[in-house]
Amino acid sequence: MTSQRPPITSTTRIARRASGTSAAARMVPEETPIALSYAGTTHAVMMGSPADFDDFALGFSLTEGIISARGEIESIEVQDLGAGIDIQIRLKDTANTRFQARRRRLAGPVGCGLCGIESIEEAMRSVDEVGQARLTLHPADIVQAVKLLSKHQPLHSETGAVHAAGFYMPGKGIVAAREDVGRHNALDKLAGALAKADVDGAAGAVVATSRVSVEMVQKTAAIRASFIIAVSAPTALAIRTAEEAGMTLVALVRGDEFDVFTHPDRVTDGAAKHVA
Repeated sequence: MTSQRPPITSTTRIARRASGTSAAARMVPEETPIALSYAGTTHAVMMGSPADFDDFALGFSLTEGIISARGEIESIEVQDLGAGIDIQIRLKDTANTRFQARRRRLAGPVGCGLCGIESIEEAMRSVDEVGQARLTLHPADIVQAVKLLSKHQPLHSETGAVHAAGFYMPGKGIVAAREDVGRHNALDKLAGALAKADVDGAAGAVVATSRVSVEMVQKTAAIRASFIIAVSAPTALAIRTAEEAGMTLVALVRGDEFDVFTHPDRVTDGAAKHVA
């Protein structure tokens, strides 16, 4: 069974304006519980937009380190349970064995799931070094990336309440973008879309409409992108993690202005280039 739920819906509201008060319709985003289940067991439940489920399943599996390549997934089945969506993911033998060992390591002694010191270590997991990817961007690239992403946000255009994550490549623009009410979900869906299209994450930059948390940096590193560009601010932990990973973190992009928090040498005034 697959889900055909619309990601947005119309609601009524009372609009108070300087010119007066009136009843009016407004489009708002749907927010749905989405379970990610492996071998029949629920691993995580996210509140998200009911769309791009295959991308979400693949991207989440990659950015959380459950799989190392899309070929390790045997099947993805989306089930609409009424109260929410259950994405059933079946892993191939080697990946499934590795995942089950991980679950046993993280299971608490009283069946609480992810808890205690193992859970803290999982949240603070190290990220792969992405500094080997010598992508450089011109300031104009950074400004353009954010401007172009706004053109790939149809849900946000209608609701004003949805995050987006896009992938910018110099000379090509935004080659993929996904939206979701959750910023992490949007990035996971983008990761899945890139993996399905065989796009090399080292060849471009992740662009996000949200603040930059440590999880956004971890997931960007899993994509292998050496740039993350955001319209909002980063956390201190996100900055430290990006620095250690060799990632250039650009944030607070406002028009032609922005702040570079880590590895500023990759933002150059010369021509943008990519040297593998």
